[in-house]
Amino acid sequence: MRFNTMNITGKTQICALIGDPVEHSMSPAMHNAAYEKLGLGYVYVPFHVKPEGLARAVAGLRALNVRGFNVTIPHKVSVIPLLDGLDPLAEKIGAVNTVVNENGELRGHNTDAEGFLRALLASGIKPRGKSSVVVGAGGASRAISYILAEKGARVTIVNRRQELDWAENIAQSIKEDLGKEVKVYELGQLASALENIDLLVNATSVGMSPAGDISPVPAKLLVTIPAVFDIVYNPLETRLLREAKAAGAKTISGVDMLAWQGALAFEQWTGQKAPLELMRAVAVKMLEGE
Repeated sequence: MRFNTMNITGKTQICALIGDPVEHSMSPAMHNAAYEKLGLGYVYVPFHVKPEGLARAVAGLRALNVRGFNVTIPHKVSVIPLLDGLDPLAEKIGAVNTVVNENGELRGHNTDAEGFLRALLASGIKPRGKSSVVVGAGGASRAISYILAEKGARVTIVNRRQELDWAENIAQSIKEDLGKEVKVYELGQLASALENIDLLVNATSVGMSPAGDISPVPAKLLVTIPAVFDIVYNPLETRLLREAKAAGAKTISGVDMLAWQGALAFEQWTGQKAPLELMRAVAVKMLEGE
């Protein structure tokens, strides 16, 4: 999709993405295609923002009166103190991936959680009663672990950053808010954590291109897992998903979560129903290199 710059006027609404890195993102193509499809006066642009520049970037976006912006790795938690408020779900999760400018106030939302849930349900998997393992303890894991617990799943977090207590913090937050116990394992206990589970979620960036030949979970541990969801969307089918499929598991690609979370952000900014299938198709086309 090639955006026609002649469509940009003094009335054009700007939406953005901030992260480190952002060069790989499918979001600009997805959103701009959706704006064009619906004939909306919006444009979406990515900005590469390093951690030390985050506060200045948010202040700049505020000063420019952007309509809203997405937040990706590694800013989903650290952006919170820079905002004017959070919606209830984002506050409970403690991570933000979407910001809406509401009459000059920047309000944080989390469409990762709902996007993950929508993709899971669309694949025919209902969380209630499921024993689930989430690998990783970053911003995406916070959202996924929370929504799984809220919808009745039993959740275990495997923390690959063994020197940090991020996983324990997520578990404590879920216990305080939902009254549900979340188990925490270190990466060295992965085999034990994966025994007799219904759903495995990779909520890390392990396996992302250009390191697409890496998997966060050894293939031998996948043979008894019925369903595997990898939030990595580039490549379209990660090594984890290939090996899970070979082991007989139902697999869900990160591109499904990507499309859903993008569609939900789109609706927050525009007030219009997002063309979900178009947004997904644009992302897939880019990932396939067409």
